[in-house]
Amino acid sequence: MKLEKITEEKSGPSKRRYDDACAAAHALDLLGERWSLLVVRELMTGAKRFSDLRAALPGISANVLTQRLDGLEETGILVRRKLAKPASVQVYELTAWGYQTEPIFQALGRWAARSPFHDPTAPFSNASLLLSLRTMFSSESAKGFSARINLHLDDENYRLDVSPPGVEFSHGSYEEVDFSAIGSARAVAGWIYGGLDPADPASGLTIEGDMLAAEKFVGFFPLPAKA
Repeated sequence: MKLEKITEEKSGPSKRRYDDACAAAHALDLLGERWSLLVVRELMTGAKRFSDLRAALPGISANVLTQRLDGLEETGILVRRKLAKPASVQVYELTAWGYQTEPIFQALGRWAARSPFHDPTAPFSNASLLLSLRTMFSSESAKGFSARINLHLDDENYRLDVSPPGVEFSHGSYEEVDFSAIGSARAVAGWIYGGLDPADPASGLTIEGDMLAAEKFVGFFPLPAKA
């Protein structure tokens, strides 16, 4: 009787394959290992150091993160490079092909938001928040609206440009904005998706600037009904 060969896990695209010609199955060959998609998600906001990724993904071990980074680099989804002086540190960055995975996150996010088993109290990174804004944004609701917003998320600052076509983000802060939101990613998400009141001292969130624009902004991200 022919026995199925069992191999040890190793980095790279050849470790576990479905051997299925379906392109969706091949996508799982490339991104289906546990943590791989979340590593890519974190890099959607730009290049990051190994320590940045560990901090954003508290459940991953250093060994597994190294394996996933090696595998994603081998498949051409990310590259590693060294920042110029004075930083001179190694960072990981998505390739153009890697950035093209964003629609995957949007489709999965909209679908899984309907799950009755989703735990909104689990860890929520800055990248999670920013991608969720691009995913849940309703262009129909935002007709006629345009705003520049600063998001100060703990130790990271982001610029948001919001208009009917969608939400665009980049690192840094605008000198002149319609309003600023200051707090953790979880606090901002609670304000946008959970009705958290920034006027409550216990909210951990501060809104500065045009409050009317801020109130309109939170209405542009409707969540789908639960399945």
